[in-house]
Amino acid sequence: MMSLKGRVLEVLLSGGFICKTSDELAFQYLKNHEHFAEIERQLNTMNRTLATANDGNLYFSAYQVIDTEERKQLSTQFRDIANSLLPLAEWLVLVQEARGDNAPLTEGSVIRVTELQTVIEDTPAFVEQLAKIARYSLFNSTSSAVDSQLKQIFKRLVETGYLLRPNPENQIYLATGKIDYLFDVIRFIDESEKLGLEQQAELAIKQGDLL
Repeated sequence: MMSLKGRVLEVLLSGGFICKTSDELAFQYLKNHEHFAEIERQLNTMNRTLATANDGNLYFSAYQVIDTEERKQLSTQFRDIANSLLPLAEWLVLVQEARGDNAPLTEGSVIRVTELQTVIEDTPAFVEQLAKIARYSLFNSTSSAVDSQLKQIFKRLVETGYLLRPNPENQIYLATGKIDYLFDVIRFIDESEKLGLEQQAELAIKQGDLL
């Protein structure tokens, strides 16, 4: 049986993120200064370092020194993130609009799919927007049914670590700290590249309103 330390290392080295919502036991383990230092020593032997985000509430591993091979891997990761930015930004705006929230999703936010589905089905503009989001290659849904589109989107968001489904018997999901990390990445790339992602996502919603 793998130790907690081994499990933490495995998650970090596989590119995973650790927060209180995704794995409270591992999160509390890393909050301990001695454990943090031990994991850092282990990662350093593999040219990695223990990085944090979201005000220290999210842990992940990053490269210490970026050489040719590391640069190739980072370029691949960056390309994957960049390709996912617009569909994720549009999904976040849609969920925020449908929930009637002023604040965006953050770690620990609860999403009840049945409630979200009811609001979307009652609002033609949301139905159109969801269909557009579901067709992005990130989600790759070919269904025209709201129920199936939502299932595919939420399945992919769990697979990519943005959401957690604590109980497979119901349709309640929790946002993980990776959502907050995503916002940091979106802000960084958006400001650096002047992409206007938030404006694009909001425009997409407004265009849907006019349909």
